Amino acid sequence: MAEKMMIQGMKAGDYRFPPEGLAFDVTELRDVKTRYAYFKLTAHTKRGLSLRLDVFSKDEPGERVFDMQTGVLPEITATIVIDLHWLSGETLFPEHMPGQQKITCHGRRVTREEISCMQIVMMERDEETEITVSDLMLSDEFPEIKLDFSEKLIDEMGQYTKNTWKGKLSNTEEMAEKLRKEAEEEGAYPNPDWTKYGGYRRMKLSEGSGFFSKKKKNGRWTLVDPEGYAFFSNGLDCTVIRSDCRVDGLKDWLTWLPEEDDPKYQELFLHEDRRSSGGIRKRDCTLFSFERANLMRAFGDAWYDSWKKMIGVQLKKCGINTIGNWSDPGLFGTVGIPYVTSLQRFPGTKKTIFRDFPDVLSDEYAKDAEECAKALLPRKDDPWMIGYFLRNEPAWAFVDGLVVADEVLYSSEKTVTKEVLIDEIREEYETVERLNAAWNLQLSSFDELYESREHVSRGSAEAAAFLHEFSCRLIRAYVEIPAKACRAADPNHMILGMRWAWISDPALVSGWENFDVFSINCYAFDPTAALDNIVSLGVDLPIVIGEYHFGAQDAGPLATGLKAVPTQKDRGKAIRAYIEKAAEHPYGVGCHYFQYSDQFALGRFDGENYNIGLFDICLQPYEDLIGEIQESAQQIYEIAAGNRLPEDIRVPQAKVIAY
Repeated sequence: MAEKMMIQGMKAGDYRFPPEGLAFDVTELRDVKTRYAYFKLTAHTKRGLSLRLDVFSKDEPGERVFDMQTGVLPEITATIVIDLHWLSGETLFPEHMPGQQKITCHGRRVTREEISCMQIVMMERDEETEITVSDLMLSDEFPEIKLDFSEKLIDEMGQYTKNTWKGKLSNTEEMAEKLRKEAEEEGAYPNPDWTKYGGYRRMKLSEGSGFFSKKKKNGRWTLVDPEGYAFFSNGLDCTVIRSDCRVDGLKDWLTWLPEEDDPKYQELFLHEDRRSSGGIRKRDCTLFSFERANLMRAFGDAWYDSWKKMIGVQLKKCGINTIGNWSDPGLFGTVGIPYVTSLQRFPGTKKTIFRDFPDVLSDEYAKDAEECAKALLPRKDDPWMIGYFLRNEPAWAFVDGLVVADEVLYSSEKTVTKEVLIDEIREEYETVERLNAAWNLQLSSFDELYESREHVSRGSAEAAAFLHEFSCRLIRAYVEIPAKACRAADPNHMILGMRWAWISDPALVSGWENFDVFSINCYAFDPTAALDNIVSLGVDLPIVIGEYHFGAQDAGPLATGLKAVPTQKDRGKAIRAYIEKAAEHPYGVGCHYFQYSDQFALGRFDGENYNIGLFDICLQPYEDLIGEIQESAQQIYEIAAGNRLPEDIRVPQAKVIAY
């Protein structure tokens, strides 16, 4: 279809973007027949910009039922593409295009007919910002993406060129010398009362089992190290030097990038098949590691062994006693720091119910669970392994209040789970007339339930109760089947749960009895409310927080991450306050910071470009924040035992730039 001018509520031109945000009414999008809406946007600022498409429903006045969030780099004219197929709710993270940052879709499926309002929102900022909007178009064809490469945005070390900050390095020689100096240092945990595992010598809880375990005493949960001492897991995720700087489509913004066929640098490149589940299009993903290149400049071919020695010392000196999720397996059991890991692959089925929720009542799911559990066998006797997560942030659970049984009835797939559900409905109601009366339906036979039906649980209170109970059973099966298979393969280590993104519905705790530790990822300044919520739902397990972070705008990357503060010193205060609040909670037994090093200023594999590392892209520590983490190590176990209160730390907050 030929392109044409788009929405009247969003005119081309320059806008002053006030700190409280700016919204464009684009409700007309609900009526268009084309697939793509797109426009060009330039943010005249030194930092990135976040924007969001909000969708509201006639059925839920005032409630945003769906949104798509993304971002752009400063002073770059980016093409923002909205694929209206995303309204189906099937896609959480669509593929992004060069010049645009990560795309995240939240909320439930929404039909065009039920939409009451749509708007594009420029998110809140700490200062007024000018933006330019142009080329507002509709099309059935994906637009051509053109970028201005007249300036270099990244230097040869991976740093952003257009801003300055404390600690920014001036050349590769300075960087190499600093890394070599770091590698020469020695160090240990900052508290002499810690055991070799990072436990607490002053708190003996058992004779020790040779593996990590848990214990509840006087209403407080505690982890126990292999020697029987109390253990609080202060972890660091993504402790790894991987190729994660995405460069395809952006190479002309880089001051230096070696040829991929150069034998010296081949290992620094990685190609991934990033299939566009959201339907924009398939895009070759080329990833490069500036971190590895910087280590090679300092240590040559010995870069990996030098880094391993350096990182072991650095983490211990910080008071970090856990190598967190997605870290380098080469560190496991080799640097004297306990670690956690995840199943290499979570079981699935060819046919799914919604997003990544499998056909959990099928034999296929049970057999695949047994196959996935085999990956635990090589490490089942390792005392340095605390335990393993079954998986991270299931995509289906990002929808608040999702009724999984509703999705079973909506799906047109003939699954075992759907057969079981319909059989149980037949058994419960016996006649279709009784079902129609109870659920406010108009079926002529039970067989019509095989046809796609939307939001059946909304028909009546009785339908809601039946389908909610069935949903809880499905979630229990989702958890229990792989947990039992893993327990059989590795009886020595703790199952650390699912790392839920958040508890989007109370049903998510179904099956918690199959875990040793319950886990969530909690992006907040204080995790207390999230921990309290889990306990209030009846979970009686120690709780580990698998992810949290804080970012600022006074360093290289151009976005803050999910929680923001003004400076690197404030990041340290926020991290310390979070650790101590987690330890204070009677069920809190650990929290793992996300992540080891900053993300690439132009974006990692999915477009995130956050200042969230304890170290920058040149692997230099942010000294202003490291000291705060070291201070918390001096008192964390006394706080965890209930013998001492956390420090009263005032943490200033800033506006978030994230996607």
